[in-house]
Amino acid sequence: MELIHTIHEPVGNGPHPTILTLHGRGANALDLLGIAPYVCGDKFLMICPQGPLETPIGPGTTGYAWYPMSMGGPPDVGAILSSRQKLHGFLEACMQRYPIDPKKLVVLGFSQGGVMAYSLALENPERFAGLAVLSSWLPKELLPKLSINKDALQSLPSMVQHGTQDSMIEVERARDSVERLRELRVPLTFREYDMGHEITPRSLTDLSAWLKDTLKIK
Repeated sequence: MELIHTIHEPVGNGPHPTILTLHGRGANALDLLGIAPYVCGDKFLMICPQGPLETPIGPGTTGYAWYPMSMGGPPDVGAILSSRQKLHGFLEACMQRYPIDPKKLVVLGFSQGGVMAYSLALENPERFAGLAVLSSWLPKELLPKLSINKDALQSLPSMVQHGTQDSMIEVERARDSVERLRELRVPLTFREYDMGHEITPRSLTDLSAWLKDTLKIK
């Protein structure tokens, strides 16, 4: 498999409801794995691939990213699409290797991983039972590069969460993204929290409840 990854597998033989979980810039395949036991009573298989690009995050420390930093400019859409292609191939391999319930497959992304989640789900909504985007945004430069079927998007339940105190990705960017999603007629739940660039117990509880309701998890 092309991408390094970690997994959390619940008890039982499966097939399991599954979350393809995409980390933010500077993190790695372990970053979001820790939330798995707290999602819907530990009923989800969680697959956490690692971004293909090394990125420095401090003296002598390296993290990983899905595309390079833009330093305030527009994102590198070509790099986003390149990583999306890697993720597509990775997911196809996972479908063959792991006990995934294909009718209960969700893609979740945090920060830069949220951009990647948008790129996967908006172009191929039939693949996913849900889209969850945390502390992220939908770049306007990306949308014209995706082949989008608005009718198919109406069957893609989506959850967007963002902190009003987020200093890395301002909440206004999430609000603008939500308006684009509404223009595309994506079924949407949007929640704002008094938090920064993070996942909190409250936001995780809301995410878990949304997943349980959306996927009819008992």
